[in-house]
Amino acid sequence: MEGQDLTFGVSGKLIMNVLVMFDRETNTLWSQLLGEAVEGPLKGTKLEFVPAVHTKWAEWKEQHPDTKALVKGYPGSYTSYSRYYANNTAGVLGETVTDDRLRTKQQVIGVAINGDAVAYPFFAMGREETLINDEVGSEPVLLVFDMEARSGIVYSRRIQDGEILTFSSNDSLTFIDEQTGSTWDGEAGSAIDGPLQGTQLERIKSTKSFWFGWKDFYPDTRVYGEETGVGE
Repeated sequence: MEGQDLTFGVSGKLIMNVLVMFDRETNTLWSQLLGEAVEGPLKGTKLEFVPAVHTKWAEWKEQHPDTKALVKGYPGSYTSYSRYYANNTAGVLGETVTDDRLRTKQQVIGVAINGDAVAYPFFAMGREETLINDEVGSEPVLLVFDMEARSGIVYSRRIQDGEILTFSSNDSLTFIDEQTGSTWDGEAGSAIDGPLQGTQLERIKSTKSFWFGWKDFYPDTRVYGEETGVGE
């Protein structure tokens, strides 16, 4: 922040069930979900978004064989999260907003752009689609969903020259744009064959979340598929 490196810790506080961090340099409090300072000297400051991929270890290791790994516990070890995932309670503090469009702990990919928010339910994507062309806050977006890894990556469909592309599935992790017929790598967001080979799609910030957490922060969120019944 302004040339100063901050180091973060867990404050022990929650805002609508979402972890609150603090930085040791200014003692400012930060919302984990928003990536924004909510109280203290740096209030209103936003952290820069760094894209991350939620995937299976085998796939990551194949792509990055020299990676370092954080290992906690051991295979099959029990943690308190096992019980947490199994029940349908809305976190520690309960719900702030009542909204029964999805189950309390339905997992979603949440995207918020220019004051507009959309929740993409995992089960709807896995059952109906693995590739979604959509628009959020006037930004054309593409969501690539990996059903096996139960994760999604969101890109802008607008390329450098301003052209907006529309994509269709080729297989689970590659896709084709309808405008040029180029083939794209879904995990990397780059064209690997065709007229646009070498072109890179811009990553859009997205959040993997439980439904109760997302809708509490974004009560006016749209649920993808609700108008057609897919999200039910």
